[in-house]
Amino acid sequence: MLDIREDDLTHPQIRALLALHLRGMRATSPAESVFALDLSGLRAPDITVWTAWIGDNIAGVAALRALAPNHGEIKSMRTHPDHLRKGVAAALLRHIVAQASGRGMARLSLETGSGAAFEPALALYRAHGFENGPAFGDYTASAFNQFLHRRC
Repeated sequence: MLDIREDDLTHPQIRALLALHLRGMRATSPAESVFALDLSGLRAPDITVWTAWIGDNIAGVAALRALAPNHGEIKSMRTHPDHLRKGVAAALLRHIVAQASGRGMARLSLETGSGAAFEPALALYRAHGFENGPAFGDYTASAFNQFLHRRC
């Protein structure tokens, strides 16, 4: 059974998963297009982080940044390699959409990359109603990054 909970980023397993996430983003993205947040960035007051657990093992992580009272950004979506293709990311995404809606957000956005490494995530987002659109917030469009949006 998957247990999704708000996380304070202190457990060694979440720290290890976030380090893996950062390494992965740096390995698959041009340096100027890596917007993944480290621990200090995820501790910002406008960000809430949730982790998914199966028993005592971390299965995934996702975060929601409040850009405005009615607009949120999905950050740091990552499934632990031991739990790929088990529905962890979909469960976290549904959780974030519900949380955003409950907070009065009408729109969710995200930035991601292009290429084979990003195709599974893009398929997930599109299956959950996200569509390509313009850059948002402080992002600048490039040949590498993509911006997806959906209504809550």
